[in-house]
Amino acid sequence: MSAAARTDWRTRAQDWLPKLVLAPSLAVTLLFVYGFILFTVVLSFTGSRMLPRYDFVGFTNYAKLFALEHWWTAIGNIAIFATLYIGICTAIGLVLAIFLDQKIRGEGVLRPIYLYPMALSFIVTGTAWKWFLDPGIGLERTMHLWGWESFSFTWIKDSEMAIYTIVIAAVWQTSGFVMAMFLAGLRGIDNEILKAAQIDGASGFALYRRIVIPILRPAFLSAFVILFHLAIKSYDLVIALTGGGPGRATELPATFMYSYTFTRNQMGIGASSAVIMLMTIAAIMVPYLYAELKERR
Repeated sequence: MSAAARTDWRTRAQDWLPKLVLAPSLAVTLLFVYGFILFTVVLSFTGSRMLPRYDFVGFTNYAKLFALEHWWTAIGNIAIFATLYIGICTAIGLVLAIFLDQKIRGEGVLRPIYLYPMALSFIVTGTAWKWFLDPGIGLERTMHLWGWESFSFTWIKDSEMAIYTIVIAAVWQTSGFVMAMFLAGLRGIDNEILKAAQIDGASGFALYRRIVIPILRPAFLSAFVILFHLAIKSYDLVIALTGGGPGRATELPATFMYSYTFTRNQMGIGASSAVIMLMTIAAIMVPYLYAELKERR
């Protein structure tokens, strides 16, 4: 074999090697992610109950879904949860990022502390907060042992307040991650712009309101997309913390979908609720990805 032929063969091998290495992962992703998404969409148009069936029933499952009071309860709960979760996480993350951006002492210690909750699974977080909020063994019990007999904190047992315990646990876990996103954005701002504004007499509040926060718009958008995605698919945190109760006070679309698919033997309705969740996430993700790709081009 000539030197030119050997060089051409090596070039082709180098081109094909990454594709061959990535091919199994791509095939698994196509099958177990996109394949099952398509399978779920198909099931939502069938009369599937305990097991999959393939008798086409049109939009019957969707009509039944939106006629269920339980589904509207889940929609109302996700509206409360997502609004508070996204808003509070964004506010806390921004404040912490601004605080750490002041080049304070101990930043190397504080940053991992803020980020540590994100390293935990939502199951661990839910279980820990369940113990903490349980009136019999948690915060209320501790206050009573310390002599504060009148202290009462029974949100986790209260059907009106239980949804806010989900918000507390979710914010605790995720706000540090949002802080890291904003901190990266703050560290990427050109100091010359800030110095010029200060020379022009801009106050600290005006500096952040008119310059810093508008520059952080991409970070705000990224944080919103990520937090919205986490809110929609919240399942394990709810199950570990409240189990969807008391009653249905903390039922979300994800817990509704699991319940109707695997415990109520209404797979068609469960699949239709999953498709609605997918469409909701896609309505946020697709415009975001389109804007990102358009900006890079």
